[in-house]
Amino acid sequence: MTPPIGRPRRTRGPAAPPAAPSPTSAAKPETNGSMRLSKRMAELGLCSRREADEWIERGWVFVDGVRTDVLGSKVLPQQKITVTRAAAQEQEQRVTILINKPIGLVSGQAEDGYKPAATLVVPDFHWAGDARTLAADWRPPRGLAPAGRLDIDSTGLLVLTQDGRIARQLINDDSEIEKEYLVRVAGTLTEENLRLLNNGMALDGEPLRPARVEWQNKDQLRFVLREGKKRQVRRMCELAGLYVAALRRVRIGRVMLGELPVGQWRYLAADEKF
Repeated sequence: MTPPIGRPRRTRGPAAPPAAPSPTSAAKPETNGSMRLSKRMAELGLCSRREADEWIERGWVFVDGVRTDVLGSKVLPQQKITVTRAAAQEQEQRVTILINKPIGLVSGQAEDGYKPAATLVVPDFHWAGDARTLAADWRPPRGLAPAGRLDIDSTGLLVLTQDGRIARQLINDDSEIEKEYLVRVAGTLTEENLRLLNNGMALDGEPLRPARVEWQNKDQLRFVLREGKKRQVRRMCELAGLYVAALRRVRIGRVMLGELPVGQWRYLAADEKF
């Protein structure tokens, strides 16, 4: 906040000398081009901005070899950022869950009486085909957050994660991760509307990124998008004169829904990358 401007105060005697720089001064350059340390860490893919703030407060972050534990510290792009082994170990323990969401569950917090998809993450709904088994003393992972939305009327692949890097990778505005949907539709689609679906539509006054939309069979379309506006596929179909009877997400990046049954979940495997 900018301080109020008033009459300058007169001082008696010489001004006090400037304070000596603190050990964290290396992380707060005043030159142009600097940015918040937490933002830079997220850009580098080290963690999410929220996680970065937690690590900074814990003293787990170093800038050019100097421990930096002040929130709001700034860095230049060329400065080297490292984290302690404790930060890396904590991150390695975080899990990502894949759910084949059924109709009637919401992606995030409960709303309007509908339960969140996270309520499925219990032993009874763990897929028997998962390569990772559950220990006898297994407890549901805490802090799972949806990395992207899937409408209450839609089914398919939903990602819940504790890992801020994955969340940022999937839902950040500049994400290039593809999402693939199979959409059963009714109505008549003209060649002109099919062209608009692929490149030329706008929602909420903003142009959409180019998409890939093609017929799978006589009543099903395949959509491949690189963004995720609210109810985007349904709204695009409506603008093209189509009614969506069913919508299923079958892929996010390189991760496929595969044989995961509706209403069941599995872990993201260590060798799976979006």
